[in-house]
Amino acid sequence: MIDLLLRLLEVSFWSGIAALGFGIIFNVPKKTIFTIFLLGSSAGLIKFFLLYFDCHVALSSLVAATFVGFISIPIAHKIHHPPVVFSIPAVIPMIPGYFAYETILSIMNFVFIETDEGKRLMLIDAIFANGFQMIYILLSLTIGVSLPMLILNKSSVKSLK
Repeated sequence: MIDLLLRLLEVSFWSGIAALGFGIIFNVPKKTIFTIFLLGSSAGLIKFFLLYFDCHVALSSLVAATFVGFISIPIAHKIHHPPVVFSIPAVIPMIPGYFAYETILSIMNFVFIETDEGKRLMLIDAIFANGFQMIYILLSLTIGVSLPMLILNKSSVKSLK
């Protein structure tokens, strides 16, 4: 149990560092840096906690991105910056680079290298499996960040104070 907790804290820390890095790349205001770190760290903790309990990666990403979306709105009103400043850098580390890489690699092998029909069928399967996995995760991140901003309008958030 302690090992799991330490692994989750480590992943959470590095997710926060990655979010912080993307925030710095996007030149966010200095007073938002710590908040971006906390949101990225929390999103990483939620996602990997759910993945540990065999939750699908797209659903885990959706829950983490929705958390970031809902939390970034009241924080944005408190700190007086747009919610996008907080939510986008915190969610970018969850972009599915592995699945995109595997999809492109399978496409390249299918088109340029493999001539055996059996292996070409396996590559087609890999192309679709990794490609759809990537699309589902990207849709989850998009919905998770944008839906809270659409649901909560400015007047309803101001009443949360």
